[in-house]
Amino acid sequence: MAQKSKAVTQRVKAKLIKKSTTDLTPDYGVWNGDVESYLAKLPAKPLFDLIISSPPYNIGKSYENKTELETYLAWQGKILDQLIPRLKDTGSICWQVGNFVDNGHIVPLDIEFAPLFKKHGLQLRNRIIWHFGHGLHTKRRFSGRYEVVMWYTKTDDYIFNLDPVRVPAKYPGKKHFKGPNAGKPSGNPKGKNPEDVWRDDDVWNIPNVKSNHVEKTDHPCQFPVGLIERLILSLSKEDSLVFDPFAGVGSAGVAAAIHKRRFVGCELSTEYAKSGIQRIQEALNGKAKYRPHDKPIYDHTTSKLSVAPEDWAKESQK
Repeated sequence: MAQKSKAVTQRVKAKLIKKSTTDLTPDYGVWNGDVESYLAKLPAKPLFDLIISSPPYNIGKSYENKTELETYLAWQGKILDQLIPRLKDTGSICWQVGNFVDNGHIVPLDIEFAPLFKKHGLQLRNRIIWHFGHGLHTKRRFSGRYEVVMWYTKTDDYIFNLDPVRVPAKYPGKKHFKGPNAGKPSGNPKGKNPEDVWRDDDVWNIPNVKSNHVEKTDHPCQFPVGLIERLILSLSKEDSLVFDPFAGVGSAGVAAAIHKRRFVGCELSTEYAKSGIQRIQEALNGKAKYRPHDKPIYDHTTSKLSVAPEDWAKESQK
């Protein structure tokens, strides 16, 4: 069932920011154009509290032109050169990436991106592994089922709120066995730290957006709201300005609107930009359909599809 947005209905309108627009940082807006042209219109000073994105992976999706890896990294580096001066000192940048694939050979993009961030003196706080259970099956290597969120901060004075994203403890009845607190619960009543591996088989999980996902749009590689939701809750405060340089269909904007953060994004495709504006507006109106980060996992063993065909048992013995 679709999850209704928890956001209080606001008299705020999400805007499509055009080249002729004078207000480049509305409370909620998407620039219909490339990020470099947008940033060129902004002052080169700290503006954003949180920069969060899943940039094109350079794997030949319908919305990108595949190039040589070196060319792609040079382009991404040029964008980061413009982004980082516009990040506040207390801010964070989260770059969610997968693998560059060339004729079956994979190159983990987080490894390739690391020098681009290090160049600016940013500090890596976590390399978050996001595991999901569905995707393409490969024949000459193990099927890929994870991607990486690189979380960097600009300084040591950064925002981090753990309580809003705590998850239920595995052993809430566990107690201290020695010391002054012996016999008392050793955990936190609000839950535990979700750690840096966000598993699809955990108590709470964040599946990728496939055809039957409640958030699915026409975008072929859609970012789940729940993944961004956990980052926005922990790395920003209410009324913070969140920026997504590759906004797609506005999933980051949806998460921001739900949790009363402001949002600006950039998207080349007019179709995707308009879809993002619509989704953000639905979130502002309290009507967004999304799968929250803390929704319990579906028990796949209850499905008839979990029962193996009878003849498979014989085949496995051969």
